[in-house]
Amino acid sequence: MTDALVLDSLRRRMRAMHSLYEDATSTMGAEHVNHFEREGVLPIAFSLFHYVNMQDTSAGILTGEGLIWGPAWQERVQVTIDDHGKERTVDEMIHQRIGDYDAFVEYQTAVFARTEAWLADLDPARLTEVIVPRPLPPVVADTFSARVAGDDGITLLDAVECWIYQHGLRHMGEIELARGFVGLGGMTS
Repeated sequence: MTDALVLDSLRRRMRAMHSLYEDATSTMGAEHVNHFEREGVLPIAFSLFHYVNMQDTSAGILTGEGLIWGPAWQERVQVTIDDHGKERTVDEMIHQRIGDYDAFVEYQTAVFARTEAWLADLDPARLTEVIVPRPLPPVVADTFSARVAGDDGITLLDAVECWIYQHGLRHMGEIELARGFVGLGGMTS
């Protein structure tokens, strides 16, 4: 398979995955995403903010543009914990809530648009570029992308697949399950 075919597939899969988030957010309100089920169960607000903010972080690194998120977005979205939670415990992150849900959806839209625009302009030849060489740094060494990495390290394709696409599908599964806790259905069959 050529790099161009791989990139075309990745673009289509990313758009499809983003559409699941768009469908999910358009059929939920703040009362759904901020629902507290019980101790040890993360609210939908965590999965939504964590994933979108991590995509923002990953795409910011890959594009060289930095984060979209900043104090102005925090002021608008008003998450209770201004952190994606990657280095925090479940006990801490069960308290994540989204204050202004409409503003969060605007942030999600901006993050997804940037990622898709970057992929649309990406040269397919860059997919094999090693962006995190071995030995992998400690912050990456225990991640899924470290398990996927080849002998030379994590390629651009590995990073997009692991950090953005597969990560997004994982959290969409959490969101679909949690939607059942608040009386809503899943997103796909």
